[in-house]
Amino acid sequence: MLALPVDRDGARLGLVISKKNVPAAVQRNRVKRLVREHFRHRRTQLFAVDLVVLARKDVHKLGNAAIRQRLESLWQDLLAKMRRAAGKQEPQES
Repeated sequence: MLALPVDRDGARLGLVISKKNVPAAVQRNRVKRLVREHFRHRRTQLFAVDLVVLARKDVHKLGNAAIRQRLESLWQDLLAKMRRAAGKQEPQES
């Protein structure tokens, strides 16, 4: 998962799920659906950020529960990094 802070409201999601890593279209769509669902339920927790999720090879061999568990782990890591980055920002002078 890649993240880039942006100067606008809300978060956006991009998906990169290649045919090389997930050969069957049905499985690519399943992975995309799971990622979109996860993002939709948690996007209010994010600051203004663009996210790109890159699917790893053989992710289609995992079950839905395992994919959700990995997404949750990535999500928690991302939130922790965003909190640390927000804490390091210095107040801007007017």
